Amino acid sequence: MANGSTPATSPDELLDRVQSLSDAVDDLGDPRARELAHELVGAVVAMYGDGLRRIMATIESAREAGATIMDELAQDGAVASLLLIHDLYPVSLRDRVLEALDSVRPYMESHGGDVELRGIENGVARLSLQGSCHGCAASRSTLELAIKQALDEHAPDLLGIDVDGIDAEPVIADGDRPVRWLAVDEIDDLAAGELRAVAVDGVDLVVANVDGSLLAYRDACAACGEPLHAGELSGPMLRCPRCEVEFDLPRAGRAGGGEPLQLAPVPLLRGEGLRVAV
Repeated sequence: MANGSTPATSPDELLDRVQSLSDAVDDLGDPRARELAHELVGAVVAMYGDGLRRIMATIESAREAGATIMDELAQDGAVASLLLIHDLYPVSLRDRVLEALDSVRPYMESHGGDVELRGIENGVARLSLQGSCHGCAASRSTLELAIKQALDEHAPDLLGIDVDGIDAEPVIADGDRPVRWLAVDEIDDLAAGELRAVAVDGVDLVVANVDGSLLAYRDACAACGEPLHAGELSGPMLRCPRCEVEFDLPRAGRAGGGEPLQLAPVPLLRGEGLRVAV
């Protein structure tokens, strides 16, 4: 069909098409034509929204069978987007935010920190970074690379976040380089008390297994700049092989002895395999 979708059209292609047509409407020179086009779109959206509400009410009335169908629909990205648009998603915004925070909590706890939801007001989640994450120079990076992505995935309808405990600028940002979550397989067999150098997308990392928790850092000493993967790991402390400054890995890589130095932590999450944000 020349002006319609086919069964093979992907949700992303449809979204691009909608955006393209919306931009074309905004570019119309006739103000009345623009107004009529927007009214037509609004009416069509309202019509489909009413149909979706009736469908969801019917499914919900089916009790256990309906709950199973509802769960399957919620897992479909294209359907979930439509349900969110019409405020029909079966899981509350608060529950989805909590689910997102739970997904990154193991990473934050491995660095001696945590995140708490203080509340949601007018679509904005109020969060508090705690423990080693509070006031940590890397907490902004942690927020942007781990928490924010989890919230984008679980609660795309969240309007914003307001965070306590953020201080300073990102430590692990790399200029204007885009940050991506990438799989890392070379550390699956890393035993407790071991270190390993890993290169991910051209970024050198050192990964340590501290009492069963995998912790990832940029492979550079905060004191002398030398690689750390040849250093000595004793309990939670990693000693630089050159300058011998020790860093407490579970405490976000802070230097021991009260020195104002800190390694650059890299978010590492378990889920469908191991992933790091670089």
